[in-house]
Amino acid sequence: MRILQVSAEIYPLLKTGGLADVAGALPAALQALGAEPRVLLPGFESILGGLKDAETVAVLAPPGAMAAAGVRLLHGRLPACGVDAYVIDAPACYLRPGGPYLDANQQPYADNHLRFALLGWTAAQLAGGLDPRWQPDVVHAHDWHAALAPVYLAAAAETQHRPRTGSLYTVHNLAYQGMFEARHFGELGLPPHFFAMHGVEFHGQHNFMKAGLYYADRISTVSPTYAREIQGPEQGCGLDGLLRDRAGVLSGILNGVDDAVWNPATDSLLAANYDPDQLAGKGRCKAALQRELGLARAPSAPLFCIVSRLTEQKGLHLVLEALPDLVQRGAQFALLGSGDADLEAAFRTAATAHPDAIAVKLGYDEHFAHRLVAGSDAIMVPSRFEPCGLTQLYGLKYGTLPLVRNVGGLADTVADARLETLDVDASGFVFDEFSTAGLLQAIGRALALHRRRADWKQVQQRAMRRPCGWDAAARTYLGLYRRIAP
Repeated sequence: MRILQVSAEIYPLLKTGGLADVAGALPAALQALGAEPRVLLPGFESILGGLKDAETVAVLAPPGAMAAAGVRLLHGRLPACGVDAYVIDAPACYLRPGGPYLDANQQPYADNHLRFALLGWTAAQLAGGLDPRWQPDVVHAHDWHAALAPVYLAAAAETQHRPRTGSLYTVHNLAYQGMFEARHFGELGLPPHFFAMHGVEFHGQHNFMKAGLYYADRISTVSPTYAREIQGPEQGCGLDGLLRDRAGVLSGILNGVDDAVWNPATDSLLAANYDPDQLAGKGRCKAALQRELGLARAPSAPLFCIVSRLTEQKGLHLVLEALPDLVQRGAQFALLGSGDADLEAAFRTAATAHPDAIAVKLGYDEHFAHRLVAGSDAIMVPSRFEPCGLTQLYGLKYGTLPLVRNVGGLADTVADARLETLDVDASGFVFDEFSTAGLLQAIGRALALHRRRADWKQVQQRAMRRPCGWDAAARTYLGLYRRIAP
């Protein structure tokens, strides 16, 4: 089966979040099952730089305001990702001094609707036979950036009277929808009647994500619990009614972890390797991390970490409020992340006040993230909502027990360590109430278990042995593709 994966980013070439990890790992897992996936990506500098043996498939002539001279579709190989790729070579759209979505002043590009409409339109052209050597059976579009792929497929079927290629649309985070003013709709080259309540219109604007949810043959999101949560008003972000209407074609499929990238037994970025049966290396990783961060070299002090975007969604204000108690109880804390300026400043202040116990590294450093997870005892993900979450999965793999809130994929992947579950399925610490009190209660249970070294090791080993690879997810996706393909 030929599957075209459509994404705005892919690990390790371009990553701003978990979307890139999925886009980078799923194709290889599908290939292992005998499928033939290819990816379609925008021509950002890092992606073009990773494309080898590139050849021009076609010179593109997109409709509406997307039209630009010299736009080419390239085909080649991404050796770093192990997959064949189509890349849209459109320098005016994608070669810019800022990031993929925001300019140098951290503001969205004014033409983002055109830049990512081009991605969806090109996917539909490939489905229609643009490359005579390879035509997909299914188009799998990821997040709002690729959400117009099912829309352009529907438009082509209607206007060109050709068979419609089946589509799957995956929501990675419903909170980021790609909303644009109604006046821009006419620039996309779509039939005018698509701008309707039963279409792309949403409260007088046009909404990429709503469009993908409406026009795709099937919908998935990245955990079973999140698939249920987004059908309610609290986490439906205004789209819960549409999601309830389409509940019959909505699936929740847990993300996996790429064992070739995240595996403490083989990870070359670590001070020492280890596995569930030989945990001594984890202690060496902790000592190396404490030296690197300037923390007190205290092997017995429980070290909590966070790897996250600094946003309100992630519950970081709860962590700030809990830090004085954490330090007073003899624990250490280390953070890697960036985002909200006030949160960044507050964490810097806390680190300055307690340099032996708190360390903060702003920005994102993939290599340091591995060292941080491996060297810590617990990883905190106290999110208000969390579609799947990957850092808690990394924690499980590395024996760094997750401390999480009972939402979304966190609820699906971490089993709470209580007295009655220690010998059954305990793999971390779970709390319900989105409050500092709820977080502190979970921290208290984590500190108590850490003092019982035999029990901690038992939970740690179980967490590390929990299956969290991509095989199960890839099989589920392949089953969906078979239901979608004509």
